[in-house]
Amino acid sequence: MANIAMPQIKAPTVDVAGLLKSPAVGAGAAAALFIGAAFALLQMLGPFGHGGARAEMSLDAAFRAAPPGWREALRPAQGPATPEPDVVRLSERPLAPLAGASFNGPAAPAVRALAGGALPAAPISGFFAPGPGGPLPIIAQDGRTPAQAYARPFTSNGRPKLGIVVGGLGLNARATRQAIETLRPEITLSFVVYAEGLQGWIDMARAHGHEVLLETPLEPLDYPDNDPGPYTLMTDASPPETAKKLEWILSRATGYFGLTNYLGSRFLGDDRAYEALASSLRARGLAFVDDGSAARRGGGLPRATAERVIDDQLSAAAIDQQLLALEAGALQRGQALGSAFAYPITLETVARWANEVEQRGYQLAPASALTTRK
Repeated sequence: MANIAMPQIKAPTVDVAGLLKSPAVGAGAAAALFIGAAFALLQMLGPFGHGGARAEMSLDAAFRAAPPGWREALRPAQGPATPEPDVVRLSERPLAPLAGASFNGPAAPAVRALAGGALPAAPISGFFAPGPGGPLPIIAQDGRTPAQAYARPFTSNGRPKLGIVVGGLGLNARATRQAIETLRPEITLSFVVYAEGLQGWIDMARAHGHEVLLETPLEPLDYPDNDPGPYTLMTDASPPETAKKLEWILSRATGYFGLTNYLGSRFLGDDRAYEALASSLRARGLAFVDDGSAARRGGGLPRATAERVIDDQLSAAAIDQQLLALEAGALQRGQALGSAFAYPITLETVARWANEVEQRGYQLAPASALTTRK
């Protein structure tokens, strides 16, 4: 793809529609969220302040390419946004790659030893190559994949496994920091690809032990009324066009073990479109975790599907009921994965639940541990 010159990014803007329709928010809750929760969400989350992005990329060109009406929806909730200092520091001065040729090479024991704490800094040597807009994930020479290298290490203890993916991160500094710092490290975090300071947030998440997914904008049924942005993968695009847009998405940051969907009801329902995405992910050794929209899709790559959205109703009692249902599913099938959005009530409820659930005979697991190749 063309090399996009990225000037300094100014104050962040927010895709309010996308924020309320995260991949973690199921399609069934979309109408209610758009109509009833917009104002309440903005009041709960507060100002959308976050940091500057890694210098190779800017969203200015992306915003210029956006369809009519998309830019007007992107506005700070309250007043001017301010940078998040730690994310600016991490983004402008990326952490050095971990020593060692690959995850399976001389550094492997050190990587596995980090299972209880910080994950190794990204990028890991051997799992990336320069691309037109930044580093791109590749399969290492010894056959190990980025899906393996960047996943949180996990050893099953034989108990039913429970996983949660919390999405919509990177847009709101306060909510993103709360998710990173208060959730158990076994909770997988997914980040909006348009977020400024994206690499800094991912570095911070991995330093706290969280594995990471990137949210990939995919065409929904009601496009363009519901528009995931200028780098949306479109259903009628040719495979080369899909691969080109995907390169931009993948080069936004490093350190993720796979992708998850951001909307995508139309795209994921189309065989040709999905295969173009799956083919690119296979070639780069990445996993794909969906929010329930692609439960029947395989593609010969590591796959996991969320069984339920745990916060389609924004109350602690309703979220607790969804978590209990998730536990019941794990008892029946041996494992269960839920998805959620980074609402304050969700973060508080999930943090409390995650600290207690293993006392009831379950094992908390990262989403990568629940993937299977299909």
